[in-house]
Amino acid sequence: MVFFLNKISCACSLPSLAAFCLVLGSAPAQAQTSVSTPASAHAGGTLRLTGQSSGGTLDPQVAYMALTKQLELPVYDTLLSYPKFSGAGAVPVVANLVEAIPLPEDGGLTYCFTLRQGIHFSNGQVLDVDDVAASFRRLFKVGSPTAGPYYSHIVGAEACLKKPETCTLEGGIETNVATHSIVFHLSTPDPEFLAHLAWVHSTILPANTPSHDMGNTAPPGTGPYRITGYDPTRYILLERNPYFQEWSHATQPAGYPDTLHMTFGLDQEAEVTAVENGQFDWMYEDVPLDRLGEVGSRYPQQVQIYTQLLYYYAALNTTLPPFNSLKVRQALNYAVNRHAMVIYHGGPAIALPLCQLLPKGSPGYEPSCAYTKGASAEHPADQWRAPDLAKAHQLVQESGTAGQKITLVAPLDGRYGAMALELRSTLAQLGYDATVRSMTQAVQFPYIQNSDNHVQLALTGWQADYPSADSFLHTLYSCDSIHPHSDNSLNVSAFCQQGIEQLMHQATTRAITDPAASLQLWAGVDRALMAQAPSVPLVQIRRVTLLSKRVRNVIVTLNDEILLSQLQIQ
Repeated sequence: MVFFLNKISCACSLPSLAAFCLVLGSAPAQAQTSVSTPASAHAGGTLRLTGQSSGGTLDPQVAYMALTKQLELPVYDTLLSYPKFSGAGAVPVVANLVEAIPLPEDGGLTYCFTLRQGIHFSNGQVLDVDDVAASFRRLFKVGSPTAGPYYSHIVGAEACLKKPETCTLEGGIETNVATHSIVFHLSTPDPEFLAHLAWVHSTILPANTPSHDMGNTAPPGTGPYRITGYDPTRYILLERNPYFQEWSHATQPAGYPDTLHMTFGLDQEAEVTAVENGQFDWMYEDVPLDRLGEVGSRYPQQVQIYTQLLYYYAALNTTLPPFNSLKVRQALNYAVNRHAMVIYHGGPAIALPLCQLLPKGSPGYEPSCAYTKGASAEHPADQWRAPDLAKAHQLVQESGTAGQKITLVAPLDGRYGAMALELRSTLAQLGYDATVRSMTQAVQFPYIQNSDNHVQLALTGWQADYPSADSFLHTLYSCDSIHPHSDNSLNVSAFCQQGIEQLMHQATTRAITDPAASLQLWAGVDRALMAQAPSVPLVQIRRVTLLSKRVRNVIVTLNDEILLSQLQIQ
């Protein structure tokens, strides 16, 4: 997923985090007696939100910004969903607009769903199977960013990708109005298909929704809220969907606030002050580093800290010198000071050193660090401890590449800047002539993906669209994620090894019949990739967000973060 980094000052002294406390989200509310509005004394009122800028288009099948996804979560629905509660059982997908999750048929090529009855869009229209089929055709017609990666296994998708305007998905989706059934036919098995049906771009919209990006106009949805006002430079307003009736508290619970009003335009410093003063109830951006000590000591009960599936890493171009040498790639992994990277992100209370390609919390994650003092790919440690500069210097000497020029391409944003300077210093220690080239993140992210730009070393980050080992390892390091001469080549390392490709295929196909065994295989893929060191994982961050003192019932999920619809105003 594309995300914006928060701009922070790295010149200031780091605050003390001793006063930080981990405020756990409360348990999810029990099923309500009223289906459209929770039967609670704390239902009602306006939830006041603030963010630096909007996320752009409101079209749920096009938008790919984290802010838009979070705001639209209580507006739109998909056939399947991730549970809207914390704790065990919150990761696997569950039935949302359909009655149940079917078992795959025909060796994973057929999925048959039954649509729930009595669900209405916010314009009063009744949801039916024709809306489902039209929504999947629309995915291709509007050029949804994940139409190819996530839905190309559907029969007819190949033709839709070639000529989106004439997309029919013929043979791919069958519907029956009388039985309320929807049958998907796949051309090849896709173990991630159910997860993809829970991804926001497969939102179900009315069949007559125009087949173009709706921009600042929000199409009708089926969730408890509807978007009734939007100026991307000023605000967004959500009000209750008058036709909503709760069908599943676990997937789309009725909301507590009557309205959600988000104001755009404040910088992070102003946002913190405004939330502290009670002018706003929640700020989208992280608390900046120079205010962490303040909010940790003065407002500990209003701080939420939670781990995200988001990390930062240095992608090493395995096709260009000096990183076409395995020894050089391993040397940089041994030499980098991950403790410094943690400090640049606020310290150990809110950042974790990362020494592998699956982050903590991801399915398939097993602690493993091949590149720390006293460890190796054959005998990894359970965690990163310290750099091993002696081992790194030895590998560089053996590679014969010392003295070569290396250009690191990094975003301008503050925390990226500090990490880039640290990496340049490390490369200089290893004997390289290293420089940093900085550019805005909006330009840098597509630039580093294009092979025509000959980027040797790139500093970047990745946040999973949904909890899955595949969404990290396959997306970022598979051969089929390489698209030469394109700004859409997520395998920035251009790493392709057939042996590991086969391991990925085994892990993927095993997921259909034995999900637990599949996760073990993905853990093995993680270790095999790190042995080849296509990148340098640096740090995994935890989100630090501030809420007003009048907010209660904070529910945090791994996939959806804070559920804004479930915040209670007291």
